[in-house]
Amino acid sequence: MDLFTLIAVLYIVYLSTWLAIVCLTDCDILTFLSTYFGKVPGEELSGKVVWVTGASSGIGEGLAKVLARCNALIVLSARRKDELERVKKECLALNPKLKEKDILILDFDILNYSVHEQSFKKVIDHFGKLDVLISNAGRSQRANWQEIELQVDKDLFELNVFSLLSLNRIVVKHFLKVGKGQLAVTSSIAGKVGAPGSGSYTGSKHALHGYFECLRNETRGKIDITMLCPGPVHSSVLKEAFTSQEGQKFDQSHNASDRRMTAERCAYLCLVAITNKLEESWQALFPVVPITYFVLYQPYLTSKILGMLSTKSLFLKLRDNRNTLKKD
Repeated sequence: MDLFTLIAVLYIVYLSTWLAIVCLTDCDILTFLSTYFGKVPGEELSGKVVWVTGASSGIGEGLAKVLARCNALIVLSARRKDELERVKKECLALNPKLKEKDILILDFDILNYSVHEQSFKKVIDHFGKLDVLISNAGRSQRANWQEIELQVDKDLFELNVFSLLSLNRIVVKHFLKVGKGQLAVTSSIAGKVGAPGSGSYTGSKHALHGYFECLRNETRGKIDITMLCPGPVHSSVLKEAFTSQEGQKFDQSHNASDRRMTAERCAYLCLVAITNKLEESWQALFPVVPITYFVLYQPYLTSKILGMLSTKSLFLKLRDNRNTLKKD
């Protein structure tokens, strides 16, 4: 076998292995490799102070429960104090080693910028430090692009982008002062690929990548930043989702039979990415991850293929296991 043939064979083996991984696993390749060969969340996060916003349900709740199993010291934030109390109680039940003082509840509306500084100070006063901030608060959207009221765009960006930036800037100043720290931001696969039926939401998630890529390049070696990009996950996201009209909620629920990742599985993969300080991580059931790779790395072929298909119905089926939007 000559050198050229050997290189060709090795390349084919590499491509075949790569294709098998992305088709059989529920995350991107780097997250997959980190899951089996990287640092273990339970070892790396033990004793660390981790602040989770949007912790009262869905992925945020899943993060809290996995963190509890990891012996982390947890700060839970969201608007609904009763739900945060429930999550705390369930976290304590999962790990008898954790005490009441090991989980701090900070209930506040993230849109109330005036409480961001004092909330951060409460974390430092209680634990004496902060190691990781996971920005998970936000809402989704279901609406046709041309029918979205401009105020909806503004409201969604206010929640998904600007409120998050406000809190993160306070924390970043602290991290730069102490010389270390880690941020994780819940984006979405929609932050990588334009998702039909959620224009404002998709725009807000793309914006997060721009903001935090800039921060990463300004603070390399001082602050680690991980962008988390979940696909479809079982949560209450549809009930709370924005629509095309100001003040309106989509107010629907997922079906138990929908092909969606569990919140705790998504949370575990997110924490693998955070523990191993990956810059970006995707979490989704097949075929979302291979499709995302194809869309990002074969844009010309993607454009031609989607031009022959019903793009909107294809993406909606992948995202919500539905053929059409029931409501704008």
